[in-house]
Amino acid sequence: MKPTFLIAALAGLTLLAGCAGSQVEPQYPPTELRDFAASAELDTAWREGAGEGRGRAAYPIAPAREGDALFAADYQGELFAFDAITGDTRWETALEVPISSGLTAVAGDIYLGTRDGQVLAVSQRDGSVRWRARVPSEVLAAPQPNQQLLIVQSVDGSITALDRDSGNERWRYQANLPSLTLRGTGTPTTIDPVTFAGFANGRLVALDNRSGQPLWERRIAVAQGRSDIERLVDLAGQPVLTPDGRLFVTSFNGRLVALEATRGEPLWARELSSYHTPLVVGDFLFVVEESGRILALAADSGEEVWRSTALEGRRPTSPAFADGKLVFGDFDGYLHLIDARSGEMVGRERIDGSGIGVRPVTDGNRIHVLANDGTLETLDIR
Repeated sequence: MKPTFLIAALAGLTLLAGCAGSQVEPQYPPTELRDFAASAELDTAWREGAGEGRGRAAYPIAPAREGDALFAADYQGELFAFDAITGDTRWETALEVPISSGLTAVAGDIYLGTRDGQVLAVSQRDGSVRWRARVPSEVLAAPQPNQQLLIVQSVDGSITALDRDSGNERWRYQANLPSLTLRGTGTPTTIDPVTFAGFANGRLVALDNRSGQPLWERRIAVAQGRSDIERLVDLAGQPVLTPDGRLFVTSFNGRLVALEATRGEPLWARELSSYHTPLVVGDFLFVVEESGRILALAADSGEEVWRSTALEGRRPTSPAFADGKLVFGDFDGYLHLIDARSGEMVGRERIDGSGIGVRPVTDGNRIHVLANDGTLETLDIR
């Protein structure tokens, strides 16, 4: 049975409510933005269009930067290369495939996935397609490279390892998924020997990159509640691996868990619901809850350092980091800066009324923000 995605169920409920002449109240009403004393200014360096944006289905087509090049795409298959400093367009190409995943730019290539289960390797130099490969189903997670492989997670619960040079399949792993899942998948984290992947069944698996065989498996979240929606336990973010071998994993309707990466042994856990990728900066772990609340935790213990409700109900993106600040976009098209140590709002700028649904890309004090309609703006923190 193919998974039935939550987005379709929620759309149906909204339609029924509209037919009945009533409105569905959001579970987390948007917090009204409040005035504050800004201590950081956001200056626009350049602004360009990058196609038609994410489309009505809001595909997670996040841009990517490598060196002085920034790459962005839209759901129709237009791919753009910009000079990240000046905003000049280096090239634009029509791939003629329906792009559905975020972009990954590394070592002269751009990797992306499509709605019809293709994976492409595109040259950063001129936008030419180096190779195309097939995976079992739609790809929503940005493909993840190590030195030799490209790891691709598909919506059917499969992980496919492709040869980075040729696109040939090396191995495939298949997880069993529940009938109802969030609209999306987890994004794997890979290093040369191993890949860590989370699934909609609430499990995290470490895979041997030589064969695709599991090295260990841990249940992060347990399905509870009476309704199918209450029992969702998707690991929809990306596991975060630190240089000292710790993994941080979020789950929907579940827990935030810190594990020892070699054996998967839990170090600590905290009950919370999140479909976002957390962020580790120094000794701090930053997490966006399902509600939009933002938590700063001690990475070694999970103890709370501060929390912010400033973006509750505003559907903030996963956090990025720039110049000592956490960077978020929201559903109304605002870019927000929050001081990483204090949790105080320090900067804000309206980018575009279409909203911001993918995590901004940062480099030093520079922020690249892609709005839902394809507006691409680059700003500097002053």
